[in-house]
Amino acid sequence: MSRNVGTIARGIRTPIVKEGDDIINIVVDSVMEAAKNENFELKDKDVIGITESLVARAQGNYATAETIAKDVESKFPHDIGIVFPILSRNRFSILLKGIAMSNRKIHLLLSYPSDEVGNHLMDLDKMDDLKINPHSDVLTEEDYRKMFGEKVAHSFTGIDYVSLYREMANDNIDIYFANDPRTILNYTKDVLVADIHSRKRTKRILKDAGANILYGIDDILTAPVDGSGYNPEYGLLGSNLASDNEVKLFPRDSQYYVEEIQKVLLEKTGKNIEVMVYGDGAFKDPVGKIWELADPCVSPGFTKGLKGTPNEIKLKYLVDTELDDLEGEEILSAVKQKIYSKDVDLLGQAESLGTTPRQITDLLGSLCDLTSGSGDKGTPVVLVQGYFDNFASE
Repeated sequence: MSRNVGTIARGIRTPIVKEGDDIINIVVDSVMEAAKNENFELKDKDVIGITESLVARAQGNYATAETIAKDVESKFPHDIGIVFPILSRNRFSILLKGIAMSNRKIHLLLSYPSDEVGNHLMDLDKMDDLKINPHSDVLTEEDYRKMFGEKVAHSFTGIDYVSLYREMANDNIDIYFANDPRTILNYTKDVLVADIHSRKRTKRILKDAGANILYGIDDILTAPVDGSGYNPEYGLLGSNLASDNEVKLFPRDSQYYVEEIQKVLLEKTGKNIEVMVYGDGAFKDPVGKIWELADPCVSPGFTKGLKGTPNEIKLKYLVDTELDDLEGEEILSAVKQKIYSKDVDLLGQAESLGTTPRQITDLLGSLCDLTSGSGDKGTPVVLVQGYFDNFASE
């Protein structure tokens, strides 16, 4: 084989981006400068991933608790039932603070034993010992404390989220635990759906059950309030804590940015490079049992070459089955020939058994998220090379 390296992911450092900065040229210049200084070449089908926070920051896409409160006030005249928020200081605490600033009484329904992304409210073994049935039992906050204690710390953060959410709502809140969203209708018919990936189903169930006013977190700040940031598609979904009174929203117009960056790169390099905006990766932590994806999607914008799912042959399946009797150069040639002649769509065929039938953007977004990290690496842009190559690529 003439090639010894497959996929390479590089974290690309950029200047510190502020509101109003030209994010298109910052990304292009940073990638080209890295290629020059690190002595590598950009190629067709390379992929550039840009973290969503970089785009949102350049847009100035921020909102305060006060602007959240104002939008909530316009939608809910009385008590508000909030259904199935995730347990997160970063993702939900400021949203709850803003909702509470509307001065509406809050009825908060938490799913258990964990939220939808795997943050646990209670120990599963103790729940079994107490013979709690999560499919039918409704617990009050008083029940919860009697059963699980006055402080229930999250295994990673050490935060008692029930206490935190009560504090963020200034005690103007009743908290319940159940897994049927219709439970909230026992306390109020006006509901704000706060789950992420199951939100459409939750809204449908509540609508069918007779909810009066029904919105989702994705319906709050879909338009600016007093000049605030907004997101017409996702509202407050995908927002992150920016300060103790402000959140950064999921970026707007991501498709425009990726297509413009691709266009500028083609003009400057002659290479057709794919571009995507990425947020959370779509993977699960095996220790904490937390599913990383708290954004509404992995990629809110990507160029057309990234659409679809991989179409790959499982090499170890071939080697262990129909090519088991070959060795050396003979097996290398046979494997390459199988790759050259593979069908356009291998879905359901034996050769593809064990490959991952996930969206390309979900796979690449996870790779980019792990490469850039969420701390102080300072590489909000990721260059992935060789991702679309295979064993037969020279």
